[in-house]
Amino acid sequence: MELSALVAPAKTAVLTMELQRGICGDSALFRQLRDAVAAAGVEENTAQLLNAARATGATVGHCVFTMTESREGTRMDLPLMSAARKDPNYLLQGSEQAQVLPMLGPHPTDLISERHASVTPFTGSDLHQQLSKRDIETVVICGVSLNVGVPGMTIEAVNLGYNVVVARDCVAGFPEDYAQGVLVNMLPSMSTVSDSQTIISCWTSR
Repeated sequence: MELSALVAPAKTAVLTMELQRGICGDSALFRQLRDAVAAAGVEENTAQLLNAARATGATVGHCVFTMTESREGTRMDLPLMSAARKDPNYLLQGSEQAQVLPMLGPHPTDLISERHASVTPFTGSDLHQQLSKRDIETVVICGVSLNVGVPGMTIEAVNLGYNVVVARDCVAGFPEDYAQGVLVNMLPSMSTVSDSQTIISCWTSR
């Protein structure tokens, strides 16, 4: 299917994956991921894509990970949670760290899917239900990381029957050669890998 048909606005949701201040922004504990996001211009590119999506009538959503003070439901034994084990206030629900990156909103019309468990956004959340209510068929993925979250989100979405488009200039991981390897060798087997400006042009040329 051609990209323009895949991202038809009425059937498309552009989703950010953990583009949050405490994960890859100004209060991030993982400097490597924060630096990768900054070097790739992920926040700026994603903001342009989200604004274009809103303007054309596509759904915009944010998949965010937060924790409660009790950490109930969160797998604290995972290596990924090492920072959270050291800081009891890390990514608390409602905190500044939990907010999406400043340029991304959220706008009043944006979908928010918050979860406290799992390393991927469809498990342990209402994301699939929210998308189904909107008759979404294609998800455009932006966010972090190419190490875990983005591949996992892609696999989940495909398993649930969605078409998947990955915006290559709106995702990041580390080290750079590994991240590029995922974009080149893994994701194309399950998704369409494009870039923000090409996706935007599918909407503006209609």
